[in-house]
Amino acid sequence: MTNKRSAPDNTPRRGARQHRVESADRRRSWRRHHVSVAKGALLRLRQTPVASFMTLAVLAIALALPGFLLAALSNLQALTSGWDTQPRIALYMQTELSDAAIDRFSRELLLRDDLSGVELISRQKGLEEFREYSAFADLLEQLDANPLPAVIMVTPLSDNPVQLPLLKEELAAMSQVSDAVLDMEWVQRLDAVLALAQRGSYVLGGLLALAVLLVVGNTVRMTIESRRDEILVSKLVGATDAWVRRPFLYSGFWFGLLGGVLAWLLVQVALSLLSDPAQALAELYLNRFQLQGLGLEGSLLMLGASVLLGLAGSWLAVARHLREIEPGEV
Repeated sequence: MTNKRSAPDNTPRRGARQHRVESADRRRSWRRHHVSVAKGALLRLRQTPVASFMTLAVLAIALALPGFLLAALSNLQALTSGWDTQPRIALYMQTELSDAAIDRFSRELLLRDDLSGVELISRQKGLEEFREYSAFADLLEQLDANPLPAVIMVTPLSDNPVQLPLLKEELAAMSQVSDAVLDMEWVQRLDAVLALAQRGSYVLGGLLALAVLLVVGNTVRMTIESRRDEILVSKLVGATDAWVRRPFLYSGFWFGLLGGVLAWLLVQVALSLLSDPAQALAELYLNRFQLQGLGLEGSLLMLGASVLLGLAGSWLAVARHLREIEPGEV
């Protein structure tokens, strides 16, 4: 009886199948490792509370200053947005003109194509406003006649800064007009001040962002030096640079996030302390203004920027100093 040789079995063995790593298991392992490393980085900050708090305090102050300036500028722009910034020309009429002649002249101005509005302030109305708002109203009682001229406030159709002075000179040359004043300089000065303050806040924010990078980078560098032996052992057993780098990146992440939260709290506290004085000042100018905080968009922007700066500072420190730690090097 002949023995038949069985055909080779090509089916994979169960033992070999057990050693296969599925992509889903790899992703779960990757997530678990990230969570573990993030918790470990936060735990190391808690193990050195004094040093960590001092670092976070420096980061919070550096991040709060530009945030407060931007919030203050936003409130100032909201306050001035309701003001009438349309330039106007005040025409002071000749004192010898009668009220009827002044009224007729103001109606003639309404027919001009280069004016969008004309407002007549008579002598009597000007006198009443002077008595109401001026501290020298008692002096008027000693005068026999009203010394104030009639004023016509005209609103030019165009706010071109080149054409406005020419229009002012043209109106001032009329025989009925004694003098003409262009009420535009304060608007230009206000816009210039706001633009300068905004540009200054950007410059200050850039300098303080550089300071945050240096503080986080220096803190992570000292952490790398304190764990130098641990990094050497990890590289000896085959750890990759990404694996070694990950804990330090999470340290920068926590520094950025916690520093951003503290900076947000500082800005909110500062704005709340200034809220009542700002509202009282606005009421003196008959303006119902309430100081606003950073809001949701500003808060998310501050937190996002602080986290990015923390990650960038830690990345720069790790990229520079991790290359200097290699097995076999002294």
